[in-house]
Amino acid sequence: MQTFVNIFLGFFIFKSVGAAPITDTIIYDSEFYDIPLGDLPHPFVYDENEQPGQLETEIGTALPSIIQESYSSAPLTEEPEEEASTPKLIDGSSAQGSGVLGPQTQDGLPTCLLCACLGTTVYCDDHELEAVPPLPKETMYFYSRYNRIRKINRNDFANLNNLKRIDLSANFISEIHEDAFRRLPQLEELVLRDNRIRQLPELPSTLTFIDVSKNRLGRKGIRNEAFKDLHELQHLYITDNNLDHIPLPLPESLQALHLQNNNIQEMHEDTFCKMKDFTYVRRALEDIRLDGNPINLSKTPYAYMCLPRLPVGNLI
Repeated sequence: MQTFVNIFLGFFIFKSVGAAPITDTIIYDSEFYDIPLGDLPHPFVYDENEQPGQLETEIGTALPSIIQESYSSAPLTEEPEEEASTPKLIDGSSAQGSGVLGPQTQDGLPTCLLCACLGTTVYCDDHELEAVPPLPKETMYFYSRYNRIRKINRNDFANLNNLKRIDLSANFISEIHEDAFRRLPQLEELVLRDNRIRQLPELPSTLTFIDVSKNRLGRKGIRNEAFKDLHELQHLYITDNNLDHIPLPLPESLQALHLQNNNIQEMHEDTFCKMKDFTYVRRALEDIRLDGNPINLSKTPYAYMCLPRLPVGNLI
């Protein structure tokens, strides 16, 4: 009987042990630190959505489901590229329309191909031009220095209502039409130095800066009261022109008057001041250059009483 009981208990214990699951023990020791994850026994990545009985999960499924949906729910589409804006040129025309490079010159070349057009500025320096090229209507600043221009015609600057500065230095200009500049409503700066000009034309009242130095104006090149109505004029440069007088009257706005290297021999007491008004002060006119003229400034001391500074020139 005892033998039967021992056999029954042994069979029951063997059956219980056999029913228990067999698992491998993973030892997290230093010898496993350098082993890739895929080589470890039973690689496992936690997934809260794992179904019962699922022992292994691919590493890629460790990404949370919400993030996976954000990548997979919307189809991949190419974003449309922003449409490039049509470049605007100096005359306001589009690159697809006419007038891209400005009006045609006499040589058949567009002005902005012959010259350089940047914004509203046209640079035509040192191009051996013999005439002013036709300019785009939006031109505000025009430079054509060191060329061979000999004449300024009446319509060279016609309809350029935005033109503010003209610089024609170092050309061969000897003749300027009477109306070449007068019809420019916004012209502020006129530079005509180093030419062969013998007569100044009519000037617009908007001018603030005039430089006609190194020309051939002489005795008759500046008409009477040529600068009287230029109420915005601040700088007037007429050096090296063989002038024999100071062109009067000068506007009250004038700040600088350069007349050096001429042939001015005398000055009157009312050239700058008012003879009968000793309280009159002309504060704006601070820079007067008369050096290089055959004039003795010490002979007319009352001519400078109203000025903040004495003119530069010969005092002997």
